Amino acid sequence: MRIFRLFYIIFISLRFGLDEFILSHTKLKPLQCVISSLLFWRSKQVPRGERLRLALENLGPIFVKFGQMLSTRRDLIPADIADELARLQDQVPPFSYPEVEKVITSAFNQPLTELFSQFDEAPVASASVAQVHFAHLPDGEPVAVKVLRPNIEKVIAHDLRLMDTIAWLLQGISAEVKRLKPREIVAEFARHTQSELDLTLEAANCSLLGRNFADKSMLIVPEVHWDWCRKEVMVMQRMHGTPISQRDMLAAKGIDIPKLAAEGVEIFFTQVFRDGFFHADMHPGNIQVADDGKYIALDFGIMGTLNDTDKYYLARNFLAFFNRDYRDVAQAHIDSGWVPADTKREELETAVRAICEPIFDKPLKDISFARTLLSLFQMARRFGVIIQPQLIMLQKTLLNIEGLGRELDPNLDLWKSAQPFLTRWMSEQIGWRGILKTIKKELPHIAKVLPEMPRLAHQFLTQTNQAELDVPLRNSIDKLIEAQQLQAIWQKRLVIAIVLITVVEVVLVASTYFIH
Repeated sequence: MRIFRLFYIIFISLRFGLDEFILSHTKLKPLQCVISSLLFWRSKQVPRGERLRLALENLGPIFVKFGQMLSTRRDLIPADIADELARLQDQVPPFSYPEVEKVITSAFNQPLTELFSQFDEAPVASASVAQVHFAHLPDGEPVAVKVLRPNIEKVIAHDLRLMDTIAWLLQGISAEVKRLKPREIVAEFARHTQSELDLTLEAANCSLLGRNFADKSMLIVPEVHWDWCRKEVMVMQRMHGTPISQRDMLAAKGIDIPKLAAEGVEIFFTQVFRDGFFHADMHPGNIQVADDGKYIALDFGIMGTLNDTDKYYLARNFLAFFNRDYRDVAQAHIDSGWVPADTKREELETAVRAICEPIFDKPLKDISFARTLLSLFQMARRFGVIIQPQLIMLQKTLLNIEGLGRELDPNLDLWKSAQPFLTRWMSEQIGWRGILKTIKKELPHIAKVLPEMPRLAHQFLTQTNQAELDVPLRNSIDKLIEAQQLQAIWQKRLVIAIVLITVVEVVLVASTYFIH
């Protein structure tokens, strides 16, 4: 079956002229002329990006999903192809209700009728990995039930192996293709896809995001019904809202559209910089608006995470952009390790200036925040950096947020909305509040280690003196005298160290007092 599937992939590739992508950059380029002669009937008037999109759609939902992921890797592929792949719509025909019932019954070892008092047979949404049905729990509470497609793991594993084989063949015949690291791209896609095959992971993502926005003042996240969750099934609170893409309907309901757009930016930066945990698939299909103007988040299969170091250097980069401090942008890239340590700062600064300076000749509302970040990623690649996956997901999400915000409000100034938030966040991190926060966070660890410091210092000094004494004693008395003198010096230093440790303990106790 795998051989037949491979032949079908080759057939579709030739039908849509994808040999142009492969053979034109290899030693097999003369073969392209032969293929073009044999397949003279096919038309190549359609742009290459559109032909690639159509080929992926013909190959099925997993390849469509791969194309969607590939569209986010604008640091690797040309812009015209990325723009076309971004148009891929994952509208997959639903699987039948008997199959839905079979999956749920198998997951719970109970009949569906005992699990739900009512279950809508027609799905409200269908995607490549799962589909969603509305239902009611035994107590009558309305819920949304997400169900994995039957045997989807085998289908995905089968196609992923084929993708990896094709990537291996391509990078073996083309240095240009090898530079794009096709097997690594397939591996990245596999990681994302595998995480979507366990709905308990998605439920955990939903639950964590819900805790981060527990006050529901800006963002509403559905509650998870854990007793009804399994690997193949996820049950959550049913949400009622208007899709954010229906701008006219939102306006008819009296929603303040400019305010809605600005709050969307604030929600995103709150997720990124306050929590380091953000929804990384925020396209219009996954966002609704409640009648009171609050955002509703849906679909939590793809989430991004940032550590404190990533957050700090991102904020530092953004604020340096605002201040046109290209030297600090370059230094931040070096300090963060995003570019090699031996990179010449002056050269990097010049490259950053070439990207950013033309931008500031435009009105701020006409500047693309996300595309500026993308340009910097592409520039950094020239200096040998490999962009981290979490930053790629951030850039992809930022493109979604920016596009969505400007569809709602064409005058939205993303930079103006972001700057106060970032300035405040940086102040909290490196100002006096940040220092107190760090001390409070580290105090339990410090309090545990400090009492052990004198003993550890004594052990270190004893071992040091012994190591220095063993060999000299075998050679001469002079060395012994020298070692004794060294021991006297270390003893004095130990006394000083103990005094300093005592002072630190007093300061920490005082700090704790003031913090509380």
